[in-house]
Amino acid sequence: MKKRHTLVVQVENHPGILNRVASLMRRRSFNIESITVGHSEQPGVSRMTIVVVGEVNDVEQAGKQLYKLMEVLKVTDVTDLSVIAHELALVKVATKAQTRSEILQIAQIFDARVVDATPSTLLIEATGPEERIDGLLTMLRGFGIRELVRTGPVAMMRGGTSVSTKGSGRIERVTEQVVAANGVAVIAN
Repeated sequence: MKKRHTLVVQVENHPGILNRVASLMRRRSFNIESITVGHSEQPGVSRMTIVVVGEVNDVEQAGKQLYKLMEVLKVTDVTDLSVIAHELALVKVATKAQTRSEILQIAQIFDARVVDATPSTLLIEATGPEERIDGLLTMLRGFGIRELVRTGPVAMMRGGTSVSTKGSGRIERVTEQVVAANGVAVIAN
């Protein structure tokens, strides 16, 4: 059965790696729902959070294919693990004097904040789990959303568990499947 998977992919920060990863996923017939990329705690290493929908076996195979890209250091499917996954959304909402306080109350309920205001709009910044962002958007639609942008999730393991490549002080490719006692599953070839 197809299911939504969240992959954390650590890569060497080289030009074109985002394109190569996206192309590989496309060739495997995955529709990337979201991809978020940024620097990691390790210099020269970027961290991608990729959300795809697919069968478990297909996602595992895609992970193995990713390892064929020289810049890929580690691929971890964090779908069923204990993670914090948050998105960022910027929402520009139409407002009038009569609706402004109601929109501000809704933003407060969802722990969002106003980052810009004009007489006719409020620009609201929200961070949190996808469900919280979805809830905020549902509440704001009736007022008229003029613009919307979402990052897609970034994910990090809870507690002391990490998907980091840190350890020996140098970048190493993971070449074996690891399922540790703490439940961390690492896809490898």
